[in-house]
Formats: sequence, C-alpha cells, structure tokens
Amino acid sequence: MTPSFQNLFSVRDKVVLITGGSRGIGEMLAAGFLANGAKVYISSRKAAACDQTAKRLMETYGGEVVALPADLSTVEGCTSLAAQLSALETRLDVLINNAGAAWGAPLEDFPEAGWDKVMDTNVKGVFFLTQKVLPLLRAAAGKDHPARVINIGSIDGLKSAAFSTFSYGASKAAVHHLTRFLASHLTGEHILCNAIAPGPFPTWMLSTGVGFGGATEDVDWDLVGKRNPSGRVGTPEDIAGLALFLSSRAGEFVVGQVIACDGGVVGTS
Repeated sequence: MTPSFQNLFSVRDKVVLITGGSRGIGEMLAAGFLANGAKVYISSRKAAACDQTAKRLMETYGGEVVALPADLSTVEGCTSLAAQLSALETRLDVLINNAGAAWGAPLEDFPEAGWDKVMDTNVKGVFFLTQKVLPLLRAAAGKDHPARVINIGSIDGLKSAAFSTFSYGASKAAVHHLTRFLASHLTGEHILCNAIAPGPFPTWMLSTGVGFGGATEDVDWDLVGKRNPSGRVGTPEDIAGLALFLSSRAGEFVVGQVIACDGGVVGTS
C-alpha cells in the first residue's frame, strides 16, 4: 500500500477539551487547535476569565470555542465538567489536562496547604477528569482514529528546579508517571496517552517566579531566554505544534512518552 502523507498533521473537526485554557500554555494550545480547524472547549475555575478568553480566541481565529468553568481540584468539579461536556458532545477526540497550580516556600516553612492545593489540582484532577470523560473518549476512539490524552507536566518533574516549589516538582513527576500508567491501560482501547513537559514559556506562573509579578506583556522575556540553551523562551507555536503532532495522524505511533518542550534545558544538561 502506498503511504498517504496528505493531512498528516490535521486536527480539523476534532473535538478538543483543554483545561486551564483561559491563559498561559492552555490559551496557547487552544489558539493552535482553533487555528487548525478543531472545535475547542476550554475550562478554568474563573468563569469570567474563561468567557473572555473564548471570545478573544474566536475574534482572532474564527471557529468555535466554548467556555466550561470548573474547579478541577475536586472530584465533584471533574464530574461537573464531564457532565457539561457530555450534554454538548457525543465524543471527545482530544483531552489536554493542562490545569495546574504552584506554590513556593522555603523548605523549613513549606505549608500543608501548599502541598495539598498543588497535588489536588495537578495530580488528582488529571486522573479524575480523565476517568470521568472516558465514555466520551471511548466514543471517539477507533483503530483508524485513536482518541488522545495529553497531560501537561513540566521539566520540573524531570529535573530539580531553582525555585522552592517542592510540591509542584513532585506533582509533575507524578503526572509523567501517571501518563505511563494510563497508557498501559488505555492504548488497547485506541486511546493514546502522552505527556508534554514544558520549559520556560511567557506565562503568569513563570512571571511570578522570575519576579515579573505575573505580567506577561511588556516585560523582559529575553532576559529569561538568555539562560536557555536555545537563547529564548518558548512561543505559542512551539507548544501548540507539539500538541498538534501528538493529536494528529503524524503522532499516532507515539505512546506513553514524556516529551520535553524546553529549548534544550533537559536534553543538554
């Protein structure tokens, strides 16, 4: 059979759910899928922010973005989001578990609240949302068109970070290994699970860590980028391109992997 290379990276008409989609990497991912013809659902805790991002994305790229607010640090929130989506769609082609939280404090003073909040959002939320939307993923999954789960981890789950974010690094390492566990159970059902471990991107979370106070515009990201082997921070095209690959025919034989998207931080150290 002659191989077909047409539409190798296409995600057109796929139904995609992106958690933590109101800003940062989640918004970058939503933009990439929307620009390539997917129908996108975004979720975050704050309904107003979610609605504003959905409106902004549609004004920029056209297409359809639907905001479904939910608190994914609880099982009840995961159940609610799955129910909202099930009322609107009969299938889910791509689930991107991106919602996350971080907490920084000195080792001697690190509080239990900073451990529980991060673990509940970054690990428990990933597992239970995946569990709750399994019927929709199974409805989309087939031998010739597998469904996808992409978990957003971090290079802090692959290496020690400069920041005192103990629960964050541990949670992202857990997400990476959870991805392999999910892959071992779901690949046979044609649901392919992988993780992306981003490095430095111009997000609110990194901005707070490097002293920019949460600002992502009109700050010196070049200063941060100079520390990177590639000499820059990541762009929306970088992270969206990898996610589009993993969600398309091109990435169909990549399963259970944790892929660093970091400009070489992990690979060159």
